Amino acid sequence: MHRLRNLCGAGVLMLLWGCSSTPNNYHTLVPAQPEKVGGQPVLVGRVNMPPQVDRPQLVVREGTSGLAILETEWWGANLVDEFRSALQDLLGGPPAGAKALLRVDVQRFDTVPGQYASLDTLWRLKRPGEAELACRTSVQTAADNSINSLVNAHQANLRKLAEAVRAAAVPGRSGCPSMQ
Repeated sequence: MHRLRNLCGAGVLMLLWGCSSTPNNYHTLVPAQPEKVGGQPVLVGRVNMPPQVDRPQLVVREGTSGLAILETEWWGANLVDEFRSALQDLLGGPPAGAKALLRVDVQRFDTVPGQYASLDTLWRLKRPGEAELACRTSVQTAADNSINSLVNAHQANLRKLAEAVRAAAVPGRSGCPSMQ
C-alpha cells in the first residue's frame, strides 16, 4: 500500500511537471516615451470599454462572428486601465492647474489578426468655461498576423485619438476635428 501511494504521488508530480504551461507575454498601449505636447492640459476621466474586450487577456476576432481570448497574451492591466493610462500619457501626462476633462466611451476595440486594429470612440471634452464638446473618432490601422503588429496598430490608433482630442482642446474651438 505504501509503495502504491508513493507511485501515485510520483505519477501526479510527473503529470503536473509535464503539463507546464507556456509563459504569459505582456503588452502595453502606453507609449515607450511620453509625448511632449503643449496646449490645453487634458485630464482623462472615465473610460468605458465594451465588456467583451475589457479583460487582462488580448481578445481577437475569429471569422465574422467569433472571438478568441488569447490566454498567453496579456495587457499590462485590464484594458480600460491600460487604455486610460496610454491616452493620458499621449495627452501629455497628468496635468496641473486648469484642465479640460475628457470622458471616452469606446464603441469598438477590434483586433483582427492579419488585417487591422480598429478603434471607434464617442468622447466628450469639457473645457473650462466652455460648453461640452461631443465628438466621434473612428480609426483603423493595418496590421499583420503577429501580436506585436496588432498591439502597435492599437498604439497608432490611440495616437490618432489623442491628436483629435488635443485639437479639440484648443480654447475657443467650436467643433470636432475631422480625421484625415
